[in-house]
Amino acid sequence: MDNMQTGHKHPLTQMIAEINSIFAAIGFVYAEGPEVETEYYNFDRLNVPKDHPSRDMQDTFWFKASDVREPTVLRTHTSPVQARFMESHKAPYRAIMPGKVFRNEATDATHEAQFYQLEGLYVDEGVHMGHLKGTIEYFFSEFFSGAVEVRFRPSFFPFVEPGVEVDMMLRGSDSKLANKWIEVMGAGMVHPKVLRDSGVDPETYTGFAFGIGIDRLAVMKYGINDVRDLYTGDLRFVSQF
Repeated sequence: MDNMQTGHKHPLTQMIAEINSIFAAIGFVYAEGPEVETEYYNFDRLNVPKDHPSRDMQDTFWFKASDVREPTVLRTHTSPVQARFMESHKAPYRAIMPGKVFRNEATDATHEAQFYQLEGLYVDEGVHMGHLKGTIEYFFSEFFSGAVEVRFRPSFFPFVEPGVEVDMMLRGSDSKLANKWIEVMGAGMVHPKVLRDSGVDPETYTGFAFGIGIDRLAVMKYGINDVRDLYTGDLRFVSQF
């Protein structure tokens, strides 16, 4: 019995716990939602147009119409949790929503048909892009244990306006990530329509949201060469963490 090896948490579980502790220190709560989601919450409530490419079969796993009462999918992002959270809570609030998402696409060293994503949401009076930038800088500095610079580039996402792509640079580190800009996430100010449809008055409240792949964070932090290794169940791999 003395030689029995004890188990430990999977690296993704460890990362989610670490991420939660980082955000909890600045008042963010943890929220979850269903992985099997309705079209309404996965797309409509997030201001995604009916003809948006993300609704196509090549991107989304749809359930057969005969199996469900309404159009239903395996969620393609964790943003539906944001929509459900805003409906069930009274502003102001701060929350993170980590969880598994699904995309109907080919797998390779940097892509999986299932992966973990982190969604962040902050809604209050007077929230602006500066709060978004400061929050992201704080998170990356804590997560990568070093000074981090963040920059925004204009982009488009249906559920935010304005939307940005976020790049980060790690300073003063011997990491292979140090001193170069890396694209890490999409973010922006929550679209007024999304706020209004959630029962939040956009004339009173503003908010920001962001999303990033947790698997991608694992690649960046631990130097993993193939994201598929996270899902093989190979103890030779997971025991390294």
